[in-house]
This record gives sequence, structure tokens and C-alpha cells, in this order.
Amino acid sequence: MIVEERCYTLKPGTVHLYYQDYNPRGLKIQTRILGNLIGYFHTEIGQLNKVVHLWGYDSLAERERRRALLAADPEWLEYLKQSPDIVVDMESRILVPAPFSPIK
Repeated sequence: MIVEERCYTLKPGTVHLYYQDYNPRGLKIQTRILGNLIGYFHTEIGQLNKVVHLWGYDSLAERERRRALLAADPEWLEYLKQSPDIVVDMESRILVPAPFSPIK
């Protein structure tokens, strides 16, 4: 398994607005297409206004396939058009579990 860590930096004070918009609309669509949501978080200490979500995939090829499906999904594209413009920056990292990790 691999884990994709996606981190969004939001405009100050808009985490609640992001969650309000994302759940249930965006979450429902992404879960249907991407599948394995490991967790969704926001920062409370340190760099603020960040939302972090983790998605599990069997392989990079599966991630690529699922992300392409999401990018082409009409419901997702409509959701993006209607969402508030509050994301300032986005990062994505691929994490590979250590041999002793409980997530494998």
C-alpha cells in the first residue's frame, strides 16, 4: 500500500467554511471514486489554516487511475466550480509504509 498525503493551505479563518462545503458533497464524490480514506485533519498548532487528508492505494498505478477518474467526473467538476475560492496552496506527497508499519 501507498498513502497519499494531500495538504491544502486555506485563507486564514476558513477551515470551518472548507469543511462545511466539503462534507457531505465533496467527501461523498471523492470517497466513491478514490475509495480508501484513512483520515482528514486540520492543524491546531504550528502552521495554521492547513487541511490534511490521507488516502490509501494499492499502488501508484491504482492512484493514477482513480485520480484520473475523479478529474473526469462531471459531478466532481461541478462541485469544484461551486466551491468557495479559499485554497491558497496544495501539496501532495506519496508515503510508503515502513516494513513494521501497522498500515501495509
